[in-house]
Amino acid sequence: MILAIDVGNTNITIGVFQEEELKGVFRMTSSLVRTSDEYGIYLCSLLEHRGTDPGCIENVVISSVVPDVMYSLNSAVIKYFKVRPITVGPGIRTGIKLVTGNPKEIGADRIVDAVAAYSLYGGPVLVVDFGTATTYDLILADGSFAAGITSPGIRISAKALWEDTAKLPKIEIRKPRSILAKDTITSMQAGLVYGYIGQTEYIIQKVKEESGIKDLRVVATGGLGKIIADETDSIQVYDNMLTLKGLRLIYEKNR
Repeated sequence: MILAIDVGNTNITIGVFQEEELKGVFRMTSSLVRTSDEYGIYLCSLLEHRGTDPGCIENVVISSVVPDVMYSLNSAVIKYFKVRPITVGPGIRTGIKLVTGNPKEIGADRIVDAVAAYSLYGGPVLVVDFGTATTYDLILADGSFAAGITSPGIRISAKALWEDTAKLPKIEIRKPRSILAKDTITSMQAGLVYGYIGQTEYIIQKVKEESGIKDLRVVATGGLGKIIADETDSIQVYDNMLTLKGLRLIYEKNR
């Protein structure tokens, strides 16, 4: 079995694969500082809770955008699973050509998403990840990572709204029944969700215009992505497990 670990700015997402089948998904916060033993015990406990023997984990693959956790996490994998993990970074085979100005600046999560979208849905493809930040990455038909756009994530925008204003409350992020809001909470929800739908559609449109790729497939992922993907025809595919699938594919290319 393969353990795929995606370390994001908000959460650590863990997937367990039996060959190509995703058997289980777990999440833990990435904002807490943990020792290698704490990571090891957490991971083993999560696996056991879902009926998976930690001793069945034969390989581990990790992508991370949070460097501070990597020493403890790598040590935990080696100590508790007796394997040396594959870490997404320079020298790793991905099948994606990085043709941007400084390839080292491209986050591991974006590379993993690009691998998954290109391998599973073909190219050219625009990958939209609604994470802590929202990213739009253009992968051409030959597998070249051609361009990327980064904007504040919808949760960051919401947090700024209620933390930087004296009277606006913390709210649930969801689409209200109508954009014609009648109270403070639904007016905030309308501005956040409809505003983000508008941003998403405009960026996709501009990418198509400037790239000249009119038949560009758009694949979305990320926790809050479904709220947006369900409300626009600009997104053809929503795949919440895209990053974990990409990690498995990278493992296959590097084992």
